[in-house]
Amino acid sequence: MAKSKYYVVWQGKNPGIYKGWANCKSQVEGFAGAQYKGFPTLTLASSAWNDDPRKYLKGGLNSPKKILCTNPLIGVPVPDSICVDAACSGNPGVLEYRGVDTESGTELFRIGPFPEGTVNLGEFLGIVHALAYLAKLNSDWPIYSDSRTAIAWIRKKAINTNLVLSPKNKALFDLVERALRWLHENQWPNKILKWETKYWGEIPADFGRK
Repeated sequence: MAKSKYYVVWQGKNPGIYKGWANCKSQVEGFAGAQYKGFPTLTLASSAWNDDPRKYLKGGLNSPKKILCTNPLIGVPVPDSICVDAACSGNPGVLEYRGVDTESGTELFRIGPFPEGTVNLGEFLGIVHALAYLAKLNSDWPIYSDSRTAIAWIRKKAINTNLVLSPKNKALFDLVERALRWLHENQWPNKILKWETKYWGEIPADFGRK
């Protein structure tokens, strides 16, 4: 987990932003109707503090749909995790990817659009971006992706794409090269997990463009 976590208390004894669970707990324990949420960085906490709390609380505006899983061998996702997904209008086509907090649906990063790319490249970059993001926080949160191909590329630390390098997609390939270099130069404690769409519905990072 991250060394420290920042908590936003929208409703509590003294609403505000608190560092560490102990400080947050002192503000919400015994307070009827307390509203609070933890975030991995102060930047995200500050943004949420000045926003509508319904976007971040369970059942709120941005929360993923309730997950129903009837297969005990599958289980349910780890709430303290990051989900990544890519969107591509055509394949190849205009590409972007993003990562979100699994539990709240809060967007942690969004990159693109790139004028030409593929879904697999976007999914791959999303995972590497999440790994680097969590490394800066010294966090061992797992990462979910619904792309078996991208997960395999991470495991092999190599990609296998039919997209041909061109002036149109050079910026994307430059980013891919940086991502591959990062994988070869770093180690990480984070598990890369498959999002079980069949049982859990669309991944929370989905762009909703299907």
